[in-house]
Amino acid sequence: MKLSSRSRYGFRAILELAVEYGKGPLQIKTIAKREDISNKYLEQLVAMLKASGLVRSIRGPKGGYELTRPPGDVKLSDVFITLEGPVVAVECLEHPEFCPKCTECVTRDVWAQMQGAIMGVLESMTLQDLVDKTQQGQADNYQI
Repeated sequence: MKLSSRSRYGFRAILELAVEYGKGPLQIKTIAKREDISNKYLEQLVAMLKASGLVRSIRGPKGGYELTRPPGDVKLSDVFITLEGPVVAVECLEHPEFCPKCTECVTRDVWAQMQGAIMGVLESMTLQDLVDKTQQGQADNYQI
């Protein structure tokens, strides 16, 4: 399984909003510059996050985007599903009729466990967990 640039960049963008939560909105150009993402692509990603209700826009000269909820209330699964859709390792897990051998397929159980493990990680972590890791990493960089 390979994550798309949409997920990689989308997570970086929403993490910027999570790190700045409570400090006011961030403009697209600020996020784009910090994360080295094109403004145009970032606008598309933020539009997806906004449509899902994870992010809101603030108008005006000091406007921009911010999270709608505290980072601790946003599961990584919410972000992932918004950007990629549901985690489906193989089609037969969602639609058993897709494969005529589905009922006797031993490997289907492996794919189901793999899918469950991925969702388990995404469900168990929040944006705040990533913020904490980011801040810990910054603290580690400044220790002598």
